[in-house]
Amino acid sequence: MIRAQQPALSLFAIGMIALGTLSVIYRDFAYNWQPVPPFHPGRGALAVACGLFMVIAGVALLFRPTVALASRVVLLFLLAWLCLKIPALIVAPQIEGVWLGLGEIAMLFAGGLVVFARFSGLEQSSFFRRFTGTRGLQIARILFGLAVIPVGLSHLFYVQITAGFVPSWLPFRVGFAYLTGVGQMACGLGILFLVLPRLAAYIETAMLAIFAFLVWGPNTWFAAAPKMAGTSVGPRFPLTAFFITWIIAAASLLVADSLTDERSDTNRTSKQRTANDRAGRYA
Repeated sequence: MIRAQQPALSLFAIGMIALGTLSVIYRDFAYNWQPVPPFHPGRGALAVACGLFMVIAGVALLFRPTVALASRVVLLFLLAWLCLKIPALIVAPQIEGVWLGLGEIAMLFAGGLVVFARFSGLEQSSFFRRFTGTRGLQIARILFGLAVIPVGLSHLFYVQITAGFVPSWLPFRVGFAYLTGVGQMACGLGILFLVLPRLAAYIETAMLAIFAFLVWGPNTWFAAAPKMAGTSVGPRFPLTAFFITWIIAAASLLVADSLTDERSDTNRTSKQRTANDRAGRYA
């Protein structure tokens, strides 16, 4: 494995394992990430099957002998998940919440693409090689930058809801909602247009990590009967929300770490071209 990306990959894998475990326990998909309608026959069994897949794939990502195969199947799984968000976008493109859901899954897919680009071992494939190495990392960066923007925009569209998530002991809760929304959009634009992209990706990762532990953590670990509006009493919703934020933060960290590798690969390619030009000039 690439040593710089081992922590991010491990966090990404742990997030998959945790979300998969929750799907198996509750025989349902993650809250807010419902890829299959409630009326679909055999929905519970499908949720369990997907959960088991996520657990197995997450474990496989943690080990060198299986990471290549796991990176391939995980990318296909995330691509299918992303495509299942398209119908809602076609039906209701005017609803920002639809773009929010698409953006979150696209951020996750971008993280999966970084893993694929680095660990799939398909550099010699006539088709898949365009998604590996530097080209794959560039695609992941662009997709991630685009995906962060509607996620940040949702803080501004649903500012009161976002402010409600800010701990009550903090002042200026509405101000924090606006600040995080604008901050996420700025991070997305920075990553997209290469304006301090690595710093922007790390800031995005930090914001997500703080949100996970500051908002979802207390509702999961310290509340006697955790409950969110519209959800049943119990730890399922806050746990799911915590690990959704966890795995998106891990995807953000994967992108941040890959930006160094992308820049290094680009520099090496440029130097090699310069050397070849000089050699040809004096041949």
